[in-house]
Amino acid sequence: MDFDVIVIGAGPGGYVTAIRASQLGFKTAIVERELLGGVCLNWGCIPTKALLKSGEVYETLGHLADYGLKVEKPSFDFAAVVQRSRKVSAQLNSGVGFLMKKHKIEVIEGQAKLEKGQGAPKVVVALKAGGSRTVQAKHVILATGARARTIPAIGLEPDGERVWTYREAMVPKAAPKSLIVIGSGAIGIEFASFYRALGSEVTVVEALPRILPVEDEEVSKAAHKAFEKRGLQFRVGASVKKLTKSKSGVSIELEAGGKAETLQADVAIVAVGIVGNVEDLGLEALGVKVEKTHVVTDAHGGTGVPGLYAIGDIAGPPWLAHKASHEGVHCIEHIAGLKPSNLSSPIPGCTYSNPQIASVGLTEAQAKEQKIEVKVGRFPFRVNGKAIASGETEGFVKTVFDARTGALIGAHMIGAEVTEMIQGFTLAITLEATEAELHATVFPHPTMSEAMHEAALDAYGQVLHI
Repeated sequence: MDFDVIVIGAGPGGYVTAIRASQLGFKTAIVERELLGGVCLNWGCIPTKALLKSGEVYETLGHLADYGLKVEKPSFDFAAVVQRSRKVSAQLNSGVGFLMKKHKIEVIEGQAKLEKGQGAPKVVVALKAGGSRTVQAKHVILATGARARTIPAIGLEPDGERVWTYREAMVPKAAPKSLIVIGSGAIGIEFASFYRALGSEVTVVEALPRILPVEDEEVSKAAHKAFEKRGLQFRVGASVKKLTKSKSGVSIELEAGGKAETLQADVAIVAVGIVGNVEDLGLEALGVKVEKTHVVTDAHGGTGVPGLYAIGDIAGPPWLAHKASHEGVHCIEHIAGLKPSNLSSPIPGCTYSNPQIASVGLTEAQAKEQKIEVKVGRFPFRVNGKAIASGETEGFVKTVFDARTGALIGAHMIGAEVTEMIQGFTLAITLEATEAELHATVFPHPTMSEAMHEAALDAYGQVLHI
């Protein structure tokens, strides 16, 4: 064997798995066909946050008078905004390269394909530099991630000019004057928020009855209202029948409630989900089970093929970078014979729009569907001292407790910096905290996190500041 472990894919699932494998004493290699850091660092999580920060700062310039400040004729350089985002990605890509060297992980640049081997499958790499290289390991871990879903039959396929996915939406030459975003999940809403902040006319189309459909219904309704206040327009319960391109823009035919409507804009962004990168890996010949573009795995990432594992987006939802990293660490620790990290730990979800949205655990509706009697608490930021001082009074915190045991089973937030606050509730659920522990926890004052405490108190009729 050339290695103990070969990881295919160097996104946040793959490179973290490789690092942990090296820490555990495994001789490790990682195969990557594009850039270290994968979609997350280069085309997703990180560069979008850089764009969103620029949009947030620019939007704030329009409200400086609220803070007793003035600025003359604010403007932006769109090329510089994009360039800053790309610099952030380049810095992190370089950082992953440093980590690979630090942990003595061999990086093999090229496209991997699996073939039957002695034990685990052989990895045949079509090298970027030309030629091929075949390597073998005791354990092979697939972390090839996923890509944007497209629907060519109705015109939802990127061309780089009039129809974009997240990739094209991050590096255009100019901000479009008008934009239609198809899909209101986190990706769609984040791009809608960014482009609206820079002045684009944005309409979001969602096939389901409400935006951000995976979020708690109260949060979804509050987000809809907040986004409309910022000038975003929505079509919910609307299915796209056809997208037609022209030299001047796009035309999208919709159907909602039995009525037809046609929307026009300069550009459309397709954000209707993702599909796993399972093609051209040789999975079918090995007998790997693939369902709906995702590899079927057991509780530890095993595929049923000896020595072959899969983690992250290729192994199914939720399609989140931190879930991929967590799964990867669990998988390699299982291989090492350790008691691995708990895969049932709650996974928080975040949308970095303005306002931000964050959640963990069950929604109120999900808990009731599971026949759990709940106690629900809420606390608005409009009466939180730090929020008032910061001029960030929009939104609220909502907590969901199991009424029988007192366990915190869900938390949902909308407002400024809630993506930084959600980890407090994530830790609480992981540690199986009840209302007693949360009520007894001292929250610093003045902070927006005090709303978390008050929401926990409110669920039990003990709220203090409202």
